[in-house]
Amino acid sequence: MTKAVVLNKTNSIANHFIAEIRDVAIQKDRIRFRRNLERIGEVMAYEISKNLSYKAKDIETPLGHANENLIEDRIVLATILRAGIPFHAGFLNVFDFADNAFVSAYRRHHRDGSFEIHTDYHSCPSLDGSVLVLADPMLATGSSMEVALNSLLENGKPKEIHIATAIASTLGLGHIQRLFPEAHCWIGALDEELTGKSYIVPGLGDAGDLAYGSKKQE
Repeated sequence: MTKAVVLNKTNSIANHFIAEIRDVAIQKDRIRFRRNLERIGEVMAYEISKNLSYKAKDIETPLGHANENLIEDRIVLATILRAGIPFHAGFLNVFDFADNAFVSAYRRHHRDGSFEIHTDYHSCPSLDGSVLVLADPMLATGSSMEVALNSLLENGKPKEIHIATAIASTLGLGHIQRLFPEAHCWIGALDEELTGKSYIVPGLGDAGDLAYGSKKQE
């Protein structure tokens, strides 16, 4: 399996969902924005499912028996609050039997334009032997993902790590690949630039604000 997959490099319906979360007119509809993040999560979950471990099981039907290959991995779906909630929901729609983990990680900005990543909360089951899928809509510098993943890994050693994001920067992807070379990365679209405040260009803006409304800046 390749270590980084970019969905919009191969034509599929996912391109439409990615285009709509970027579109400044369409993204004004919060319900549609959240639903599009959810749908991107569903597509990515399906793609990830092709790479999991399966075991044959005999299924009794009303008319006989069928032999089906079923996922045998224990999956843990993790996300970063708050922007990650609708994206995470898409994964949970597909892996509805998964365990779940949540981390709060946010930027605390300083007057000089710099920022630090702070975490206030995390809830996570044991990760030992699991397939961990950490989903967050945006991967800009990679700092929030780094902090969140390190926090989660305090809860055990997963069998595999999958990092999923709707929009990533090449800088953020490179940062994560250097720190976590074992992780598989799933990206909706990969953008080249970051602003001075570390927002992705062309990106889509602030995913949390678009999904849930603006917040007071720390």
